[in-house]
Amino acid sequence: MAIDYKTAGVDVERGYEAVKLMKKYVKETYDGNVLGDLGSFGGFYALGEGDDADVLVAGTDGVGTKLKYAFASGKHDTVGIDCVAMCVNDIVCQGAKPLIFLDYIALGKLIPQKVADIVKGVSEGCKQAGCALIGGETAEMPGFYDGDDYDMAGFSVGIVKKNKIVNGSRIKEGDKLIGLRSSGVHSNGYSLVRQLFKPDDSLFEFDEELGAKPADVLLTPTRIYVKTALALIDKCDVLGMAHITGGGFIENIPRILPEGLAAKIDRTSYEIPRIFKAIKRRAGIDDNKMYNTFNMGIGLVICVRASEEDKALETLRLLGEDPVKLGCVVKGSGVIL
Repeated sequence: MAIDYKTAGVDVERGYEAVKLMKKYVKETYDGNVLGDLGSFGGFYALGEGDDADVLVAGTDGVGTKLKYAFASGKHDTVGIDCVAMCVNDIVCQGAKPLIFLDYIALGKLIPQKVADIVKGVSEGCKQAGCALIGGETAEMPGFYDGDDYDMAGFSVGIVKKNKIVNGSRIKEGDKLIGLRSSGVHSNGYSLVRQLFKPDDSLFEFDEELGAKPADVLLTPTRIYVKTALALIDKCDVLGMAHITGGGFIENIPRILPEGLAAKIDRTSYEIPRIFKAIKRRAGIDDNKMYNTFNMGIGLVICVRASEEDKALETLRLLGEDPVKLGCVVKGSGVIL
């Protein structure tokens, strides 16, 4: 029997329905400075009027059930990087530079060294993103979290000029898609991953299929793309960027595409990392479900004009990236694999 995201306990349709139901309550809080419908990877708040006004871009997220592997391994100094990455990678998709970050850590039992290790990871993530960790909250909640379990979330704010916002609105047929490689599973799909790689002693045994110990692969931190993306924006006309998180290619790339356009992906353009091949085989699910759950080796998708593709690729290589010519924009809708 195949194991997909829904049978693993995550029903994305319920998530869509929740968003639909909450929208009215969210919009009741808006004032004239809230800029809605400008982008889909962050919330916008203008600090002035005019095209050159500064706009704050905010994002919030957590690490998710990847934390179960931190619990099993006793390694707590990397998941903070994931927490930062999930927020700042969204913010930079709008062309904004992350400025500040705050974290929230809730534990059943506060062990000072463990909390220090968690915040060490948050600090490292902030350094990679070029933002300041200006505060946070630690909550000890015995009876709510079992044993040594904990959860964490983060919040970040960035800034961009209104006329410099990157939101995909200028994308047209024929534009090119460039992929930046992920470091692995990043921080999405772990409710499914945990059905296939149990958080037990087998995590620390060498796995031939992965070519490594599962614990090392599954705790690899999410890549932070902020400095690379901002440097590229400074050199090239970037039309849109999509952070490939929950929902994979299928959900995230269309978020930057105007009505009537689709992303045509060349799946032969790069080698799928071992971990995703292993997940696919063990779960027994098809490619569409894989690309609708995981990043499949690409953590950020960038859209540029065809005339700018070579310049963008060269710029990314000079920045230390190994970019992928991932595909192009065509007439249609969604993602064509």
